[in-house]
Amino acid sequence: MNKKQKRTRNRILVAIALFAVAYAIAELAPLATWLGSVTAALWAEFALFLVPYLIAGYDVLLRAAKNIRTGQVFDENFLMTVATIGAFALVLFPDSDPHMAEGAAVMLFYQVGELFQSYAVGKSRKSIADMMDIAPEFANVERNGELVQVDPYEVAVGDEIRVLAGERVPLDGIVIAGTSQLDTAALTGESVPREVREGDEIISGCVNLTGLITVRVTKPYEQSTVSRILELVENAAEKKARTENFITRFARYYTPAVTGIAVLLAVVPPLLLGQSWSDWVQRGLIFLVVSCPCALVISVPLSFFGGIGGASRLGILVKGSNYLEALAAAETVVFDKTGTLTDGSFNVVAIHPQAGIDPDRLLSIAAHAEAYSNHPIALSVRTAYAGPIDQQRIDDVQEQSGHGVRARIDEHVVYVGNDKLMSECGVGCCECELTGTILHVSLDGAYLGHIVIADVIKPDAAEAIAALRAAGVKKTVMLTGDRADVAAAVANELGIDEFRAQLLPQDKVAEVEKLLEDTHKRGAGKGKLAFVGDGINDAPVLTRADIGIAMGAMGSDAAIEAADVVLMDDKPSNIARAMRIARKTMGIVWQNIVFALGVKLLVLVLAAVGIANMWLAVFADVGVAVIAILNAMRAMSARE
Repeated sequence: MNKKQKRTRNRILVAIALFAVAYAIAELAPLATWLGSVTAALWAEFALFLVPYLIAGYDVLLRAAKNIRTGQVFDENFLMTVATIGAFALVLFPDSDPHMAEGAAVMLFYQVGELFQSYAVGKSRKSIADMMDIAPEFANVERNGELVQVDPYEVAVGDEIRVLAGERVPLDGIVIAGTSQLDTAALTGESVPREVREGDEIISGCVNLTGLITVRVTKPYEQSTVSRILELVENAAEKKARTENFITRFARYYTPAVTGIAVLLAVVPPLLLGQSWSDWVQRGLIFLVVSCPCALVISVPLSFFGGIGGASRLGILVKGSNYLEALAAAETVVFDKTGTLTDGSFNVVAIHPQAGIDPDRLLSIAAHAEAYSNHPIALSVRTAYAGPIDQQRIDDVQEQSGHGVRARIDEHVVYVGNDKLMSECGVGCCECELTGTILHVSLDGAYLGHIVIADVIKPDAAEAIAALRAAGVKKTVMLTGDRADVAAAVANELGIDEFRAQLLPQDKVAEVEKLLEDTHKRGAGKGKLAFVGDGINDAPVLTRADIGIAMGAMGSDAAIEAADVVLMDDKPSNIARAMRIARKTMGIVWQNIVFALGVKLLVLVLAAVGIANMWLAVFADVGVAVIAILNAMRAMSARE
């Protein structure tokens, strides 16, 4: 609790203690005998209960008066003030039972509910504030031979900064000296540290755990990852869900309407039917207490706020409660393949030598032939080959675009490439049952075998698809620019319902638009389509989908700009986790709406017919609000 909350708590405790004393005196002490008359005893009770009432609720009375002066009359402060002052004013009706105790109790319990709300909002804000702790306070820059701490805003692109063990990385950059391990938990929710060394890119917001590293800055602070994330989280509260907007509009019309009904209830029967004023005024006051909409106007935004805060702790950044609501309604999830379901980097997955050929020799010949190429496939071959490449052995290298490479190695002619290259040089090659890019290798016209290179599927991709299906997603689709046979193999392995292959970026947008139409038609306008991409090449599609989800987006400006939900690491399983958080949050929102409206409607009817008393009204207002707030706090507890 902060200081203000502690002061409010202490004030409420004092008021409750005085209320208990006043209640004991009113119930047990013979006030009428001591004071000589029933009327004097009644006014003594009035004074006794007025003390805890004013201690607990003076700020509510002041806010109500201030709002009336500024024209903002109909809010919960006004309802509480009128209802409680009215309860005390019943002392003026000699034929009525005293209701000062109920009036003081209504104010006390209302303030208890407000304290619960303040604590809940504070706890939710803390989960957001924990995310805000990623903001660096300084950067270490060497000036005049000394290491000085400067504001990250003062560091320019190209400057070199030092990050000591235990410090937070202040700006995005490239490690130019040193090795260390980085704690990325604040950004990704991932507990396993990431190892970095010279040449690796690192982003701001991570904590340097072990060694000293020197970093060359690649972005100014205002464009850095940490700055963009903080801006995203801070602005999330501005984008309200349809449900949240509905509750705000509902309260705007509901409050003056029930105030008018309460006045009619208190005035019409006595004036037109000659009924007891005290009885019908009491009914009107009870109606006012019950009708206060604070359970809804507090708990619904709090639920969304808690859901966004809980998700942020797991490295799932949601740009607003409207996107959280849309994500909960997702029925179709469309994936980009490369970088989303697969690693996006080529790897040697198999080596198939001819009989009598050593696999290492086959890989060595291919690696030497590809020694001068910057093609991703060539890089993957060189990475797979563990031995050193002796460039003195290599001569007369000729790259043949779209086919492969020819080279002279130890005076032997080597061809490494696809089946078309083998056909051109008159070498017969074998078919391969594996899916991927096939590199055939020949030496002096003799076929040595082939190497299979593929974009490896992420370890948790299949689990992610299964989790989405378990969460109620009706259709999964994969879009890719890759060949149809590669796409089919990935889709079959992961259990994806449909795929579209050999697509250009504009083709992906067209396919998503068709799927959007189908999804909206099938879900009668309620079903939503989510597109998941790596956020770099998929910005147009991320923008076009109902919900754009960018994953593996650390450092990707395009992702943070275009997507509605940003997953800070590259695990596909986090998509289902984000959806579970969204659906849990929406479940809590609707639980609170149904519970609050149901209880209030019941007690309003009972109040109108004279069955409900003021104590039941207290439960229908404050009790329902406290229960709804406690339920809303569950949205903060996002689980792994």
